[in-house]
Amino acid sequence: MLRRVLVQLSLNSMKSANMCIGRPVLLTSVDGRQEVCTAWPTAGFPGGKVGLSETTQKNLKVNPGDAVTVQPVTGAVIQAEEVDVKLRDKDASINAEEMSVCLLRNLDGKVVLPGNLLAFTFYGKLCNIVVIKVKGTDGAELTAPGSAISSEMHEPDLEKSELETSTLDLSLQLSKMDVDDTLEVASPSTPSKPMAPGSPVTPSSALLASCQDSGQMDKPYSKENVTDLTDDLELAGKGGSERLPLTGKPGTISSADVFYFISSRTRINFIETRTSEAEDGDCESQVTYDMIGGLSSQLKTIRETIELPMKQPELFKSYGIPPPRGVLLYGPPGTGKTMIAKAIANEVGAHVTVINGPEIISKFYGESESRLRQIFAEASLRRPSIIFIDELDALCSKREGAQNEVEKRVVASLLTLMDGIGSEGSEGQLLVLGATNRPHALDAALRRPGRFDKEIEIGIPNAQDRLDILQKLLRKVPHSLTAAELVQLADSAHGYVGADLAALCKEAGLYALRRALGKRANLLDNEVAGSVMIAFNDFLQGMNDVRPSAMREVAVDVPKVSWSDIGGLEDVKLKLKQAVEWPLKHPDSFIRMGIQPPKGVLLYGPPGCSKTMIAKALAHESGLNFLAVKGPELMNKYVGESERAVREIFRKARAVSPSVLFFDEIDALAVERGSSSGAGNVADRVLAQLLTEMDGIEQLKDVTILAATNRPDMIDKALLRPGRIDRIIYVPLPDAATRGEIFKLHFQSMPVSNEICLAELVQRTQKYSGAEITAVCREAALLALQEDIHAKCVMGRHFQYALTVVTPRIPDSLIQFYADYQQQSGLHAL
Repeated sequence: MLRRVLVQLSLNSMKSANMCIGRPVLLTSVDGRQEVCTAWPTAGFPGGKVGLSETTQKNLKVNPGDAVTVQPVTGAVIQAEEVDVKLRDKDASINAEEMSVCLLRNLDGKVVLPGNLLAFTFYGKLCNIVVIKVKGTDGAELTAPGSAISSEMHEPDLEKSELETSTLDLSLQLSKMDVDDTLEVASPSTPSKPMAPGSPVTPSSALLASCQDSGQMDKPYSKENVTDLTDDLELAGKGGSERLPLTGKPGTISSADVFYFISSRTRINFIETRTSEAEDGDCESQVTYDMIGGLSSQLKTIRETIELPMKQPELFKSYGIPPPRGVLLYGPPGTGKTMIAKAIANEVGAHVTVINGPEIISKFYGESESRLRQIFAEASLRRPSIIFIDELDALCSKREGAQNEVEKRVVASLLTLMDGIGSEGSEGQLLVLGATNRPHALDAALRRPGRFDKEIEIGIPNAQDRLDILQKLLRKVPHSLTAAELVQLADSAHGYVGADLAALCKEAGLYALRRALGKRANLLDNEVAGSVMIAFNDFLQGMNDVRPSAMREVAVDVPKVSWSDIGGLEDVKLKLKQAVEWPLKHPDSFIRMGIQPPKGVLLYGPPGCSKTMIAKALAHESGLNFLAVKGPELMNKYVGESERAVREIFRKARAVSPSVLFFDEIDALAVERGSSSGAGNVADRVLAQLLTEMDGIEQLKDVTILAATNRPDMIDKALLRPGRIDRIIYVPLPDAATRGEIFKLHFQSMPVSNEICLAELVQRTQKYSGAEITAVCREAALLALQEDIHAKCVMGRHFQYALTVVTPRIPDSLIQFYADYQQQSGLHAL
């Protein structure tokens, strides 16, 4: 398309100026702008005139009738090693990596000068680029003045119609060409043969090649396209024209008589350009280290690992320290791995290539590996550079479990390419940065030193980290939160990662906006911007909608049960608060005393004594992430699935820590070993997995185990030892005081007659459990409605009848069983 731009001349003019057909000529405008075109004779063309294409007129900034100087290119024409170009403003969003291949194909053999404007079609889109700098294979560089580049960047773009209509039918022109330059009879002429696409490109052959196969060719001769030749062509042939000032590096040869052409081996470098307004906006949107909160220690490690080898490579060489080839960032989703990679790219100033794992895989044999090799070769040429592979586990999963050969070959290719980093003297100048949510799914060979030398965990933030994240998120947001409210918000956002906190801020902003628009529906934008302030209550409402990411698949609707809803059992409540709430509210006290908070609490006792209700109250009052596990749910008929389910439950609990993991009816899950029968001993394996998770090599931090059972004798003794279940609490039948409080709680929501004697009810409900007392109240109310559906209150006779219907169902033998079990096992209400 752009291989040749022809300048149309009369044959006599070309003879007088010593110009050869198909050879390059240099055009210079009055203001010093230059363009290299190919001279071509045109029959019937007037002397002293030239015909230029629309593109050439744009580059020279000339109009029909303006003066230009034409002279043959007599200097050396050398292959360009590198050409720096800038996309015009409206094309800045195009992927420059994909465009470079298209450009090399279209510009093959084109002689370019700094400041030239090139227009071409890329996937049907008209694009405009400006040549900034040309570097030849001889080491010299040609650079256009900054003012010339700036003016070119703001010139109006070439219209598509101009490119499409600027075609030259060579067959018609050649059939009309007269060697004697007369208008009478056209003598026959043999046209030049177009250069074959596969022929070798040399300075001469490249410039002599025909543009007949190009889609972008000059317009036919017309008076509108003719420009005057002001200088005598003979003088022009002797070099009597001015040249555009070209600058080169000190010490290189003079570039005054040297021109450079593009070949398939030339490297095209795209330089980003933006307007000042765009730069201001970009400065705000670009991610920097200052915008990342809660990861100060990780960022320090990353900067030492990545920045030092790139910025001070000699320092590493002097000490003989091999710089790292790869850094792996791993952690749960939403913790900031990709954000860190973006910040590194912006702060280091290196060339960054982003690889999304699934995009590399291709169904065609060898194409996936070829793409990887191409990316690494491109990055090696543009040192210093960083290759960022997001979702690395999708690209390099374990070869043992690979579904097809493509995945195995991709892993092998990446291993080979990473081993080759630094072999060309580029140690520390090329680094692979990987990010994954599942490090255990990566191939083991990839994680050894020499490939991914450093593995950095980006974990779930603690309260202090959450505070840092919130402060940075709210830095430019109008809000009315005090420092104390911000600390309270960070403390209550258990298990929230950075992405969750960002979503929480957006949701709080929407609540504030709805509040403002609810008062005045027709507010203007500037009025809303100045008046809406995000309040603390907006964040509290937002937390009901935005839950921690890791909790979405195991979310439990915690009933709003408070400690005050549970009558009596003050000792049990206190012990649970000591185990769960105190370590969070008073961590310094535990550190000062040198003790660890209890890891697990077991509630056991007769049925209906509020064990499960106590767990509900604990979940609501503590504000912790609450995960409820029902023992039988984990059992699976497939070998290994039950143990995997236990591991998954504990993994989720760790991910949303601090959290409470509640096992209801744990006797079905932790049955004593050797007591179960059946093939495979599934219960024994599940128990072993449970014991390992609770107190194994991997520490269970900030996760409290709460278990409830009616049959403590069936639980394996290894589970009940300190370090796993630290506190074993017996929840007995309610005593007289507790029964009185339970009745009072029910009477708060139930209209009762004044004739009811609370002491008598307490006396008559001896040996009743809490659930049975609740049943007595419900039965009495139903009896009142049975007598009169419009009854206003419950009478004493209704309770008398209800006590005859609901009788205590816990036998004395069961109470004696719990007492004997405590004596035999040594377990007491600790």
